[in-house]
Formats: sequence, structure tokens, C-alpha cells
Amino acid sequence: MYKLGIDVGGTNTDAVLIDENLNVAAAVKSPTSEDIYGGIMNAVDAVLEQSGVDRAAISQAMLGTTQCTNAIVERKGLAPIAILRIGAPASVGIPPMVDWAEDIAAVSVGSAIITGGFEYDGKRLAPFDEEGCRAFFEGVRGKVKSVAISCVFSTVRNDDELAAAKIAHEVLGEDAHVSISSEIGSMGLIERENATILNAALFEVAQRFTEGFAASLRDKGVTNAEVYLSQNDGTLMTMEHARRYPILTIACGPTNSIRGASYLSHMENALIVDVGGTTTDLGVLSHGFPRESGVAVTIGGVRTNFRMPDVVSIGLGGGSIVRVADDGSVTVGPDSVGYEITKRALVFGGDTMTATDIAVRLGMAKVGDPALVESIPQETAERAMAEMRQLVEDAIDVMKVSSDPIDTVLVGGGAIVLPRDLTGTAQVVTPEHAGCANAIGSAISKVSGVYEALVDYDKVPRDEALAQARTAAIEAAVEAGAIRDTVEIIDAEDVPLQYYPGHTNRVKVKAAGDLA
Repeated sequence: MYKLGIDVGGTNTDAVLIDENLNVAAAVKSPTSEDIYGGIMNAVDAVLEQSGVDRAAISQAMLGTTQCTNAIVERKGLAPIAILRIGAPASVGIPPMVDWAEDIAAVSVGSAIITGGFEYDGKRLAPFDEEGCRAFFEGVRGKVKSVAISCVFSTVRNDDELAAAKIAHEVLGEDAHVSISSEIGSMGLIERENATILNAALFEVAQRFTEGFAASLRDKGVTNAEVYLSQNDGTLMTMEHARRYPILTIACGPTNSIRGASYLSHMENALIVDVGGTTTDLGVLSHGFPRESGVAVTIGGVRTNFRMPDVVSIGLGGGSIVRVADDGSVTVGPDSVGYEITKRALVFGGDTMTATDIAVRLGMAKVGDPALVESIPQETAERAMAEMRQLVEDAIDVMKVSSDPIDTVLVGGGAIVLPRDLTGTAQVVTPEHAGCANAIGSAISKVSGVYEALVDYDKVPRDEALAQARTAAIEAAVEAGAIRDTVEIIDAEDVPLQYYPGHTNRVKVKAAGDLA
């Protein structure tokens, strides 16, 4: 039986087939198409042709896609939504979407703030306004199919959010998409609410790409495969889960590359440098999984606080445009020829000097026709390479947590443009199949479960609280589709919260296991 892994990037769509022993049976890169699906299907055709594998032997298909990210950034395909905040009178001073740009704030058909919510210690802030809640949903009935519900300190107690969600389904119908903030974000009402609003607005986008991917696979004869989507913690989720939490697919591309780099290099802890056609993403591999960002993340101009990988992106890739000024100085990027590299780069007969042309001119790579770049002066090529080196080395310094050299894994189709003696690294490894590390990461990913809660150690002893959290995380992973015997704890933390009463700690445990 085989696993099919697909990752859609801005320049290329990569596809791999992994056999039952987790060996790479075939790997291809295909240009990403404007409509996304054409590129995916071309990649599927190519990898099946290369491998000669019987399509009926593919039991699992995994997709990593940028469509949710693109929908937010480009303001396309977002569904009209309604927003309910539970937290009056304490939170009325700052209305929902107060700092959003007009073009994306337009997704809101209506919003309201009703009484309810809790204090930081779980005590009730105000009675839940059930009548106001029902009246609000009655007012938007027929106008929206998706709603976002947030509540003050719902990460401590989500009673009112659950009650509001129940009323929303009663009024709008059981098929209405309801996003509640306690299931998406962490501490911080506005950022958590923002993430919930985005999740609700991505409802139709997620429905289209999950159904479209499954239908496209069937059209290609891949009829026996269970379909999964990559999420941004380096694990997989079912199509149903992806439709419910589409926001978790954002930034899954870099995490797939990090997971794939770990698998190919056999490293558990390292810095991953993923060079694409347009950008280079740097992330940290910690115990085999991406390090999670500890700060709020802005997506398409919207500040959020849901889980995201700790990734730095710079405008350097294989298609980055190289320019020479009148004084002889050289700049690289941040603009790129992208998926048109095989038409516009000099080595392919084009008229645009790119980072790939520089690598070929310096003898670092064998791509296209080297004779076509011999006219690039040696000094110009060296200056361009120095610029590219500086961009990456500065980013490496940003990602490191100490001055010690760090093991580095270089992956991605554009990795040929970088030297291997990068300052700040202990060693730079480029494993076999590094160019398709993102698709490989998608194919070999596990299924995860997360448990997070605030616990007062004066009421529940620390050892008991952590044991309960581990059990809950394991059960969440099994419920998500993991084989129980393979599930293991991959991360656990408890952070004291000084501003809470007693000895309150934020307990968070993540477990992951192989797909059932």
C-alpha cells in the first residue's frame, strides 16, 4: 500500500509516493497552476507515471495547501459571517474587528456584544443573555451560513460559548458552521476572536478544496485512498476536521518541509532552511516537530494568537530576480519570476537574471544550459552570491536561541542557490529527495491531539494534573484517527500564571501517533 503526499507551493506543486516501509517510491515537481487544481492533477499524473504504481494500491492521500492563506491575503472566497461576542459590559469598549482593514472587515454581515462571560479565575462576569443571543441569530438568519462566537476568558470556562453555539444551530440549522474561540485561540480576547472570525470566514474555501481534492483523486482513479489535510503543527487532520477548523491549514507548507527534512536527515533537532522559488522559510525542528511560535501572528493584516509554527520568511528563492545597479552593486529579490522560471531565467533561454542563474554561473548547480550564463561577469555573480549568503545568515541568527553553531538541513527546490558553509551552522546537510521535502513531510505526518487547560495546583496536585492532561491528549489523538499503540507524548509544558490566584498554571500537552 502507498501514501500519496502533495504540497502546493507558490512556484511548484510537489508530489511523492511513499511505500509501506516509508521509502520514497517516486517524487516529482510540477509548476503550480493559476487555478491550483490543474497543477495538483499534473503532479499526480507525473508521480503515478514515474512510479508505475497501481492507483488502487494508494490507501492514503495527504494535501498541504496554501488556499486558506491566499484567501485571506487576497480577500477572495471568504464567506459572509455573523459575529457574537459574550462579555458585556466589560468588553464593549472595543468592538469586534476594530482594527481590521475595510476590504476584509466586509465579511461581517452583523455583530453584537451581549452580557455574559467570566473573570480570569472562572467566576461569572455577568449572566448569559440567552434572549439577546437568540434575537441576534434570528436577525442574521438567511444572511449567513457561518458564525463566530467569542467570550471573555472562554479559555478558562467555555460554558457560554457552548450555550450560544447550541442556540445558533437551533436558529440557523444544524448545517450552519459555528466557530467558537475556545477551540481555536489562546489567552487574549481580541486576538482569539480575530482567529475565530477568520476560521468562520474560511468555511466555504475549506469546503471547496476538500471536496475538490477528493473528487479530483477519484477522477484520476485513486478511489481507495483516505484523504487528509496537513495542518500547521506538522500533523494531519481529516477532511471533516479541516472543514471545521480551516484556519489550522495556514502555514502548513513550512511545517511540512520541517517534518520532511527531519525524516530525510534522521535529525530530531536542527534548523531547517527551505528554499522555494520565491521565498526561503526558516524553522526550528524540536523533537521531530516544528517549534511553535510564542507570540501573536499577523495574517493578512489581522492579528491572531492561535497556534502557528515559529517561521521566518525572507524574499529569496531560486527565481529571485538579480539586478545590477549603475554603480555595480547587486540586489537579489524580493520579487521573483515564480513558476515562470523555466521561461524567464537565463539558463532556460529567458531574459531575466535569477538566483538560479548565479548558482549555475558559479558552478554550484547544473540546471538548464550553462553556456547561456557565461556572459554574467564573475564579479557580478560573486556579489550576488554574497548578498544571498548574507540574507540567509542574518535569518539564521534570528532563529537561533544561542550563539552556538546549529545543525542545519537545507531543503526545497531552490536549495541549489545557497552555499553549504553558512556562518552560524555546525553542519549543513542536503539529504536525498530534499527538493520534495514538503510533500514527503505531508505523506509521513502523524495525527495529533492537544489538551490545554488552566489548573490551580493548590486544588489539583501537579503530577495528577499532568497525568490527566497526558491522558486527555492521547485520547484526542486517537479520536483524530491515530492508532492508540503508536501514540506518544511529543510535547508537554506547564507555565505559572503569576496574575492568577493560587498556583494557577497553563498546562498544555500534545500527543501524536500513526494513522489508523
